[in-house]
Amino acid sequence: MAVDMLGAAGEGIAESRRPRSEEQVPLHEEFIYCCGAATQVLKCGPWKNLLETESKTLPRLLFLIIPGTGNPGLAGYYRTFVRALYHGLNQQYPVWVVSHAGHCKPPNSMEMTEGTDTDIKELEDVFGLHGQIEHKLDFLRKNVPKDMKLVLIGHSIGCYITLEMMKRASELQVQVLRSVLLFPTIERMAQSPQGKLLTPVLCKLRYMLYMPVYLLSFLPERVKTSMVRFVLRGLKCPDEASIITSLNLFSVDCVGAANVLYMASQEMMKVVERDSTTIKQNLKKV
Repeated sequence: MAVDMLGAAGEGIAESRRPRSEEQVPLHEEFIYCCGAATQVLKCGPWKNLLETESKTLPRLLFLIIPGTGNPGLAGYYRTFVRALYHGLNQQYPVWVVSHAGHCKPPNSMEMTEGTDTDIKELEDVFGLHGQIEHKLDFLRKNVPKDMKLVLIGHSIGCYITLEMMKRASELQVQVLRSVLLFPTIERMAQSPQGKLLTPVLCKLRYMLYMPVYLLSFLPERVKTSMVRFVLRGLKCPDEASIITSLNLFSVDCVGAANVLYMASQEMMKVVERDSTTIKQNLKKV
């Protein structure tokens, strides 16, 4: 069944009806509260609400991207990838990416947390690593039909989150057809070369980073854009979407940046041993 569904996407490329160019692919952006925290969602395709879509037009499969935090976990960094994947699938299946809780810059009319939502009280730490895992599970339960098949695409720490999701939610054993792990970060983060350098900073000194972010937020947009381009100068073709998304980190209240750094500090402490048991149990899907 999995092979049939995934294979159908590739076969569609050869059909006489060619898909539109990637620039013309429809991309819908929305900000919602999930577990009481502001969450950005990018949806590629005409299906904006799968729960309210008529069964005859409902797609059989959803591709959901779980971002990393090294970029950090903002959906905007995946705009080009989402469009390219949807285009490559001949526009047959929706491709979504959901940001990590509290990493996005919500609209002015929206607070970072929803004070009236009791869900945030039920989750002890929605902005921490394990809270982010429950955040993704809650998003699936509230936005995706239970009988819809899934392809989960994890990137970096998103791979760790993907494995934990499959471990914690038994219903995903049936619902998930494939779990694609891109550049997986699933073990011994603090022992890596970068981890040895960043762990002391993230775990003990991260509060000192808030002041530079706060001060940089007052710079003109042109100056901040030039700074981001300078940081990304190592990339052969800096993606314009990445540059725009990076500017959202320069916020006066520093809340988004603080949540990013907090989650990163937890990753260093909690991502230690590889979960070989979960990998073996889902080997045919990974």
